[in-house]
Amino acid sequence: MRHATPISRTSPVPSTDPLLIPSPTPTPATHRVSRTARLARTAGIAALVVAAGLAGTGTAAAHGSLAPAAEQKVDGVMVVAGNSCSWTNGSTSAAAPSALTVDRATINAPGGNLACGGGITATLNNNPAFTFDDAAGTARTDLIDITGRQSFISCRYKATSIVWDRDGTTRKYINRAFTATKSSGSFLCPGSVTTPAGDASMLFR
Repeated sequence: MRHATPISRTSPVPSTDPLLIPSPTPTPATHRVSRTARLARTAGIAALVVAAGLAGTGTAAAHGSLAPAAEQKVDGVMVVAGNSCSWTNGSTSAAAPSALTVDRATINAPGGNLACGGGITATLNNNPAFTFDDAAGTARTDLIDITGRQSFISCRYKATSIVWDRDGTTRKYINRAFTATKSSGSFLCPGSVTTPAGDASMLFR
């Protein structure tokens, strides 16, 4: 009686034949290139965003340093009854070259420091309005109404359509000759007073 050969239950030994070993599935080259390109594009966009942000910050800083806010103040010199009068830090409604008015309450005492030589006192009776023409280098005032007092004598004068010439590139303006006409006051006051060119000035800041 022939005996049957027992069947081995041992797992088969993997083949070492290189021809029979399955190769790993290669990653398509197009996938690797696509992923690399995406990373490069992402990095490039990030760099551009950062650069743009830095450029914007620098530009804003530059503009800020070149354009300080105007104080909206005016310092002035006028001639009243042959005497020089001046003030500082008068307030204006806007900054030159925008059309503006000067606030007399910040020029006359006690709110302002208008002072004159020759023993006279002066009072600005209106809020003068100024317009500017930078192309022509001029400014114009519609009206200046001012009163000068010395001892018991009081004289009030009005001057209209005064033209001022800009001093270079500054905001200082120097008057052209103008004549102020007496509107009220003592009979001792002359009927009109002429201010020569260069005797009055306005500095806007």
